[in-house]
Parts: sequence; C-alpha cells; structure tokens
Amino acid sequence: MNVDFTHKVVLITGSSRGIGRAAAELFAASEAVVAIHYNKNQALAEEALAHLKGKGHSLFRADISDPAGAEKLIREITGHYGRIDVLVNNAGVYEEYDILSLEYSEWLGAWDRIISTNLNAAANLSFLVAKYMKDRGGCRIVNVSSRGAFRGEPNAPAYGAGKAGMNSFGQSFAKAFAKHGIYVYTVAPGFVDTDMAAGCMTGEKGDEIKSQSPLNRIARPEEVARTIVFLASEGSEYLTGCIVDQNGASYLRT
Repeated sequence: MNVDFTHKVVLITGSSRGIGRAAAELFAASEAVVAIHYNKNQALAEEALAHLKGKGHSLFRADISDPAGAEKLIREITGHYGRIDVLVNNAGVYEEYDILSLEYSEWLGAWDRIISTNLNAAANLSFLVAKYMKDRGGCRIVNVSSRGAFRGEPNAPAYGAGKAGMNSFGQSFAKAFAKHGIYVYTVAPGFVDTDMAAGCMTGEKGDEIKSQSPLNRIARPEEVARTIVFLASEGSEYLTGCIVDQNGASYLRT
C-alpha cells in the first residue's frame, strides 16, 4: 500500500480546524500539496497553513453553500495547480433545536443552512472535481459523514438527513465514476473532539456521550484523519462505495 502523495493536490473543505486541519497536516506529512479551504476565519486558516510540512500549500476562501462559490473554488484551485487528485468533503455545520418550538420560517431556515452546506456543497464539489479529473487520470473523493445518518437525530434532523444524503450520493458516484478512475469513499465518525462538539461535551451530557463508547471517550481528530488518508491512498480502490464507521463501537449497525 502506497501512502505517498508526492505531486498530488489535495483539497480539504473546512480545513482550518478540527478533522479538516488534522487531515491537512497528515496529507502534508505524506508529501501532498494541500489546498486549505475556509469560509470566514482567515486567521485560523493561516495558522493551519503555517503548521503544514512541505511546500506549495495555499489558502482558498469560498462560501461553498452557494453553488457559484463551489464552482469558483474549483476553478481557482485547478487554475492554480492544474489538478485536484483528492477531494475531502469535510466542511459541515451542526445545529440542535426543539423541533416543535420552531416557527415554520425557522424550520425552513435551519434546513436551508444545513443541507446547503452538508449535502449540496459536497455533491456539487464532487461533481465538479469528477468532471474535471475524469480525463486527467481520475481522483479520489472522501466524504466525512456521521453516525447520525443511521441512528436518527431528533434534535438535529437536518444534520442527520444531510449526512444520510451524503452517504447515498457517495455510493451513487462510486458506481457512476469508477470506470473513469474516480473512487469515492465515506467515513462516518461519532462525536469527535472538535470545536463543533465542544458545546455538547461539558458536564453530565459530555459524560453520557463518552459512555456511549466502551472506550469511554470520543474520537480524536487525528484518528479520523488517518482513516481519511488511508481511504485516499493507492491500494484502496476496491473499497470504493464504502462507508466506514468510526465511532468507537458507540453505534453498531448490521
């Protein structure tokens, strides 16, 4: 198995922090050239860039929830590097709410915000990268989903639905594009020790979440990053279409 990404260009969405940043560091350590994507926090993105080993890495800002923003991002990166060998669809948002307490306008707003980022952006970027790379040697797409796609999310239904949609389009793309050397994988973590999860991990609620796993903890970002890099590596072709659960046995499906 080859974990050498020399001369490979890797785009990781939402890579200024959390899982995305950990994946960026691991890809860079494996000789990849990394395109760091961010939307709002340029200072955090610059900090992430400064910690990458190697040369040639760059920052790219885009609101990928906007289809035009996603298209602009791919155009800028392919214009700069000439290719995208690995796309990691990591960017996502999470919101909890009491469904029945919402006004209809609030319900619509929550679904629009979450689905446009967690599902539509990933699908649009995957389409654009696949179209660009199908005659240029193919590429690998790794989607970062969630155990919430399977177990139900009563306080975050749009999040669960978006991740379930990500699983489905990833498998559809795997079947559609394999003949072009484009391989699509999905990793579905449980809770991960990131800024997104921080609000849920304090006090008794945090203890309960940790206890869901027999390891009595949540995942570390670098653990999920290692799975992402493995899936993107040469030798994993026959895993195309897979969904890898990485939740510390906190949720087991058959």
